[in-house]
Amino acid sequence: MCELFIKADKKLWQSRSKSVRINNVVTSVRLENFYWETLDEIAFRDGLSVTGLIRRLYLESIEEGHNIGSFTSFLRVCCSRYLSLVADGNLIRHSKEPISEIDAGNILNQETIARDERKSLYAEADAS
Repeated sequence: MCELFIKADKKLWQSRSKSVRINNVVTSVRLENFYWETLDEIAFRDGLSVTGLIRRLYLESIEEGHNIGSFTSFLRVCCSRYLSLVADGNLIRHSKEPISEIDAGNILNQETIARDERKSLYAEADAS
């Protein structure tokens, strides 16, 4: 099992920083290359640059009243959720359909159902 993870391209977990301007403040975001590649994919779908996507995620999360303690953690979770939604069949990975045009409410409901099903599967295995 571990070979699948251990023998992956080492460049994926090397990190690099990018400067992003948000509300006239320049900040540095440091992420692993794996996450930068995933952000590239997400940004492409909505016709944004990666810095534009990061700026939009930050501003929209503030509008929703989120208190993001670690913005880089938030970005990692966004990338992981995107890939999880693809794995569960809620999003098509190689689609050019903008994420901003997708029925988010429906997908969030489907995501909750899939997550609950996985949790119950693991709980059953732990009980055995």
